[in-house]
Amino acid sequence: MAMLINGRSDERITAADRGLAYGDGVFRTLELREGKPRLWVWQYARLCDDARRLRLPPPEERLLLAELAAAADGLSRAAAKIVLTRGEGARGYAMPEAPSCTRIVSAAAWNGYPPERAERGVTARWCETRLALQPALAGIKHLNRLENVLARSEWQDPAVAEGLMLDMEGWVAEGTMSNVYVLEGEAIVTPRLDRCGVNGAVRDWLTAHCLDIGRSFTETRLSKSRLIDADAVFLSNSLMGIWQITRLGERNWTPHPLLRALQHSLSLQA
Repeated sequence: MAMLINGRSDERITAADRGLAYGDGVFRTLELREGKPRLWVWQYARLCDDARRLRLPPPEERLLLAELAAAADGLSRAAAKIVLTRGEGARGYAMPEAPSCTRIVSAAAWNGYPPERAERGVTARWCETRLALQPALAGIKHLNRLENVLARSEWQDPAVAEGLMLDMEGWVAEGTMSNVYVLEGEAIVTPRLDRCGVNGAVRDWLTAHCLDIGRSFTETRLSKSRLIDADAVFLSNSLMGIWQITRLGERNWTPHPLLRALQHSLSLQA
């Protein structure tokens, strides 16, 4: 893996960095092809929005693009990560008035996921770990992902590709590493992310793209029973793309033609 810290080849940050001490920062994971990030319009917009909500100065777009290309040098396809922390600060929770942010850009050779997950669908399960309600952080891909870590630790079965998480009131929120959607007739429905959960770049792309494929896109409080009764359920993130859930507990779904259409459209997106 190649890593740049504030533009320099390095793998070390100070132990006083607030990202390490408090999870005080944001990140994005993305796919690179020939050094160029896919879904960049949505990835960069998400990164900047998340940073501003935490009162972090967003990094310059030109700078990030150059560093991503440098980190992926020699790799035709790579998995990359951008991490932005508030940097080093004095002891205590108070934010420094003028933060000196730490910017970490890394890239590793692509090893992806088994292709049959996209082609045939996946098995998912319900997680016992629930997401706390915190509107101030809802939607942000911040560095404290302990709820997701605990949820992912609930199973070791390689046949289970993802776990679905509920919030503290029992509403469906997200997967441990993905956004969740259900298909109801001509409508694509997804959980609202106003109290918890992460807003992904593919979710933003899908929001903008739905009308082009003749589907409406609705955000709502989504119950377990409504998900189980849906015509189809699918997942997304920037590395997996889009997967359909074909088995969840006792419920089975057959592959839906919409899945192929969405996967094809996403594959064409720069």
